Amino acid sequence: MRTLSRTDARRLAIRSQLLAGPRPATILEVVERLGRMQVDPTSIVARAERLTLWSRLGAYDVDELRRLLEESRELFEYRAFIYPTADLALHRPAMRRYPDLRYGRGRYVTQWLADNAGFQAYVLGELRSRGALASSQLDDRAEVPWQTGGWNDGKNVGRMLEFLWAGGEIAISRREGNERVWDVFERLLPDVEELPDEVVALERLDRTLRAKGIVRAPFLRNLAIDVPAEELALESLLADSVAVPVGIDGLAGEWLAHADALTELDDAPWKPRTALLGPFDPLIADRERAEALFDFTYAFELYKPAAKREYGPYALVALHGDQLVGRIDAQIDRRAGRLEVRAWFPEPGAPRGTLASVERELRALGEWLGAADVTLPTSG
Repeated sequence: MRTLSRTDARRLAIRSQLLAGPRPATILEVVERLGRMQVDPTSIVARAERLTLWSRLGAYDVDELRRLLEESRELFEYRAFIYPTADLALHRPAMRRYPDLRYGRGRYVTQWLADNAGFQAYVLGELRSRGALASSQLDDRAEVPWQTGGWNDGKNVGRMLEFLWAGGEIAISRREGNERVWDVFERLLPDVEELPDEVVALERLDRTLRAKGIVRAPFLRNLAIDVPAEELALESLLADSVAVPVGIDGLAGEWLAHADALTELDDAPWKPRTALLGPFDPLIADRERAEALFDFTYAFELYKPAAKREYGPYALVALHGDQLVGRIDAQIDRRAGRLEVRAWFPEPGAPRGTLASVERELRALGEWLGAADVTLPTSG
């Protein structure tokens, strides 16, 4: 089994995430490589999906993302992630199997939908006859209210729309601000061929490993819990030497690397960049992997009381070459046209020249956000 240095393991992950080497050319190229991109409307700096794209593309036209989602529909949004529509056949089986009866919530959702069959028929009927509608344009006709003791209690229209979305009955037609406008699935997205479970599992595991470059071995085994045959798919990837077992110096346990990522590591010159990453960026979204590879611990502090925050409510993470070198407490003031950088928290041992590179990225970010001014802290 091949053993990688910690540096090579980091570089493998960074390059696989399109954060080193030449920048990708298009939004579609980024999403196809990443496989999926998390959506979050919090815009203390910028929405999560927009920031993920900016970290890889640099300045780009945000309206192009809207066109891909709402006009050409080369991308689609599903349950907090954006996916390539070309991969729809890989996600349709999970939609058809929803809700998953293996879990307590799945059983409750199934019973709630059965108790509210008339409500469900009403919502689908309204969308089919009237066209795309927001939740505020639908009546609450629930016979049994949603009650789980959480903040969604009583929000019956919202719950019904979420479950119909999860089951692939409806999809997002467009957004009006942060409000989603819904329509029936078949009017928005294509009918796709039904693929065997083995093919779905194989493709999903292959693409996930390709996007991440390197993962702990149990990660892939636990990944496709909504897709049968994942164990068979993983065995096939290992047998075909697509998933390659590797060790990492100083880290316990077995890791899996994608064969193409290892080839690129060996054959292509390392061309580092400096990038600013949002809290939901896929390079750091797996906090355990980020801590193992980069010796970097990240906690999202938006929902902490202000007095208990260490790095700010929406700390950006600075990537410099093959290191995560610090956190940045930043916020956009759109009325004033200013990106306010309140503090910079460098990691111990950050390389010389880091701050200048990070400052250039902050000014580029401010320009892309339309901020006429970027205020930087004088110290700290």
